[in-house]
Amino acid sequence: MPRHSVLRVLFLVAALAAAEAPGQSASPSPQESAVSSEPVSAERLAELYQSRSVTVAPPDEDAGTPLRLPYRLLAPARPLPGRRYPLVLFLHGAGERGDDNRAQLAYLPAWLAEPAAREAFPCYVLAPQCRAGKKWVEVDWSAPESTPQRPAPTPDLLGAIAALEETLAHEAVDPERIYLTGLSMGGYGAWDMAARMPDRFAALLPVCGGGDEATAAKLVGLPVWCFHGDADTAVPVGRSRAMIEALRAAGGDPRYCELAGVGHDAWTPAYRDRAVLEWLFEQRR
Repeated sequence: MPRHSVLRVLFLVAALAAAEAPGQSASPSPQESAVSSEPVSAERLAELYQSRSVTVAPPDEDAGTPLRLPYRLLAPARPLPGRRYPLVLFLHGAGERGDDNRAQLAYLPAWLAEPAAREAFPCYVLAPQCRAGKKWVEVDWSAPESTPQRPAPTPDLLGAIAALEETLAHEAVDPERIYLTGLSMGGYGAWDMAARMPDRFAALLPVCGGGDEATAAKLVGLPVWCFHGDADTAVPVGRSRAMIEALRAAGGDPRYCELAGVGHDAWTPAYRDRAVLEWLFEQRR
């Protein structure tokens, strides 16, 4: 069976299981793929995504030494004069850390750069890169219990925030349609960043990550759709369950899709489902 067919089967099974499990919400049945069958080469991605950097002076570095952190930006394929476009801020996982300013274009950034996706969802895509050995959030990803949110962002998350603000200042971004998502390490980063600045975003799409349940009340007014595989051995599925439970207890109404039989790669069935991206781009602040 082709890989995409297997993923669709898993997604359907997950939706049925979620519908039967208390406290979980089912995903809609998968729709036609949101992206084309023409993958974009690494060389083409490097051309499409502008290479940029931002300098920050985080207080917890030695003597406040400024850090230059890289990021990439994809612009709409055919922007119209006077029109503003949504922006997707993507936080990558641990495997894409480094200083090449290219590795972080895997998965969602690459898929949103495919011709069919650019036609269906014209937008900016902002992809900062976390340094090797560093984290978006200083937590133990494999721990079953959450870690209290620190008072200040990590230097690398601060760089991602600075890249976002720089982009908003210089590009034709619709401030009412800024979307935050991330996978694994980036899922942790997405929960953390959203709690620090919930009024900035129109929607939050965290995948196989976790957060501090004590911050859930800050996210009550923010549309959230969370994904996690129930067979994940890298990040316990309980981390997403706990955040969703805390958010609902605080008065929020998040969507939660727990993928039956899926391991750590919950991002492929999440990001490759057209219904998920349609939901994301429908949100407005």
